[in-house]
Amino acid sequence: MMKKLFSLILFLTILTAGNAQQSSGCEQFTSFNKNSQPDIAIVLYTNDIETAWNALRLATLSQTKGDSVVIFLLGKGLDGFQTKDKNFDLEPLKETFVGNGGQIIACGSCAKIRGTDEIGMCTISGMADLYAIINRSKKVISF
Repeated sequence: MMKKLFSLILFLTILTAGNAQQSSGCEQFTSFNKNSQPDIAIVLYTNDIETAWNALRLATLSQTKGDSVVIFLLGKGLDGFQTKDKNFDLEPLKETFVGNGGQIIACGSCAKIRGTDEIGMCTISGMADLYAIINRSKKVISF
């Protein structure tokens, strides 16, 4: 478990180091409840709509099994989460996920780079929350 966590943190450190000059100053901003211990954390880092659709399907299925789930959108994951596609309709899945108590958190720096400060159904936050989510969750899955 520690080896997986270390690998993920190392990956994120390398990923964010290349974008340090584009920092928005929200890396320490937090909205994730630090007392929360999600069963599953999903990190979405792809703009592929089918992958985002499958991540949301897994998240909503997990909720029906009694698991608490949090989704963190990072980098291109913000793009995939907002893509509209007739074959992969994310909106009903997003509504079900949030309606069942799921939380979707989007990286504020990533949103700023994309010229937006609002991502539908998401809380804008920063790396401090991503770290807390990884640290507090029982399982972490990256798409």
